[in-house]
Amino acid sequence: MQLLLVLALLFASVACAADITGTWKGTAEGQNGPMERTFVFKVDGTKLTGETTSSFLGKSVIKEGKVEGDNVTFTIDVKFQDNEVKLTYKGKVTGSEIKFDVEAPNGGFNIQYVAKKIS
Repeated sequence: MQLLLVLALLFASVACAADITGTWKGTAEGQNGPMERTFVFKVDGTKLTGETTSSFLGKSVIKEGKVEGDNVTFTIDVKFQDNEVKLTYKGKVTGSEIKFDVEAPNGGFNIQYVAKKIS
């Protein structure tokens, strides 16, 4: 009986995952003014894939992507000043908006993006 309850709750949490499939435009305030990033998300259950592009850091493939309820997490690898850097995105979906906190592994970089669905 308990196993059935656990399975039911597990399936319910998967069914409630936010469907963020589509194209989103994000904006963050940087030291030199606003920065824009485009996200193209594909959701399959709780798995998140896709890519993201910025004029500053170019195109990156989304890795380790998950959507659990209204929480979104993924990583991207970017090249910054001849160094490979892994950025971690953690976001919360509210309607047609996602607020992301972005961090580098050493904690030396932290920025917030607000992304809005455009298609």
